[in-house]
Amino acid sequence: MKTSLNILLILCITAIVIVALVTAQDRIPEDRYSVSAVGSVFAKPDIANLTVGFKTETKPTAAEAVQENSGKMNKIIKELKALDIESKDIKTTGYNLSPIYDWTDRTGQRLKGYQVSQNVSIKIRDLDNIGQAIAKTAEQGANQVGNINFTIDEEDELKAQARDEAIKKAKTKAKVVAKAAGMKLGKIVNVHENQVYYPTVENYAKTMDMGIGMGGGGIEAPEIEIGENEVRVEVTVVYKVK
Repeated sequence: MKTSLNILLILCITAIVIVALVTAQDRIPEDRYSVSAVGSVFAKPDIANLTVGFKTETKPTAAEAVQENSGKMNKIIKELKALDIESKDIKTTGYNLSPIYDWTDRTGQRLKGYQVSQNVSIKIRDLDNIGQAIAKTAEQGANQVGNINFTIDEEDELKAQARDEAIKKAKTKAKVVAKAAGMKLGKIVNVHENQVYYPTVENYAKTMDMGIGMGGGGIEAPEIEIGENEVRVEVTVVYKVK
């Protein structure tokens, strides 16, 4: 009998706790109201990021492929430094030595030779040098050029401006909705922020012709349009409802 009473007591307490939790959860949406908004600022970027590289033709031996690639890439990097691009802004991002095979029904798989592909990513802080960086490295044999994107080095102030705009928009939206719905807004109890940054991207020639600039006369630097970047900040403002 005593055991049955204990079990009944435990069940009653559990039921009370569950009801209390459900009631509390049901009450949260009733006294809170959240609204989201986005603020954005446009500004010209001050850094260009570019990938430059060289891929060899198939060579009979791995050593020949490595030697040719090293010679070309050393000249390419030297040319970049001549444009006042510092060593800290030049980074090797890919190096691959690969066997190349032929396949025929008669002979099956046969080793044809080897290729080497090497790429460096560079930061160009003087944006007037973007076209020259492309042209000059192409003259030195670069045949892998592309993946241009533009960034802003110091964007904290821009984010602050976008954040202020987003909060103002959220407050205005909250007041309009509250008036239409007959709600009375209390104080702001929380603000959630989700920063989103969309850089302007320009793609230039994923692969350039192997023979470009080999005549010794130089090539014309391409015009690269920088445009503007959009810095966006999204916020969610949570109000207490009276």
